[in-house]
Amino acid sequence: MTTLYGTSQSRAARSIWALEELGVKYDHVPTGFTGETRTAEHLKRNPNGHVPVLEDGGHHFWESMAINLYLAEKYGKAPFWPSSVVDRGHAYQWSFWAMTEVEPPLMTVLMNKLFLPKEQRSEKAVAEATTALGAPMAVLDAHLKRHAYLLGNDFTIADLDAASVLSLAAFVQLDLSSTSTAKAWLDTCLARPSFQKATAMK
Repeated sequence: MTTLYGTSQSRAARSIWALEELGVKYDHVPTGFTGETRTAEHLKRNPNGHVPVLEDGGHHFWESMAINLYLAEKYGKAPFWPSSVVDRGHAYQWSFWAMTEVEPPLMTVLMNKLFLPKEQRSEKAVAEATTALGAPMAVLDAHLKRHAYLLGNDFTIADLDAASVLSLAAFVQLDLSSTSTAKAWLDTCLARPSFQKATAMK
């Protein structure tokens, strides 16, 4: 039995996307942020009290990128899950890059544009975070000028993971025109039916 706990309005969306992309049969329990993640039952799944949580074969996994890499390794085949150790290393690289270089400034933009109370929002924070995002986006853009996808000519777990983070940029309508190659790649990734299905869930 494979079960994914977490709403698609959270980082669980990227794990739902991975499950859909891989064609794994699973149950989806749209666990929310408040209350539901602090129950004794959920804390047994993830003592941190967060989502997503994957239950697979009697084991629990948390942290969305760890979940996705686990799913890709267990259920994926080449090229989605790379066959070589080198390419798998690059898949880890781009997945962690998205979390460390891209997600923090994107979350700052998201919080200050949509989620913080109006009196706590800061246009300066948005401007600074947008500027900070320029450096990693330039790295991504330069790389994609030489490759159709992150690891070459095929869509892989690396693309899914990185695009899932950058989907926040599309959500807050961030202008990515200065890195048009990266934007075109992102649009292609987010047009995949598996992403559309994942984000349409609760």
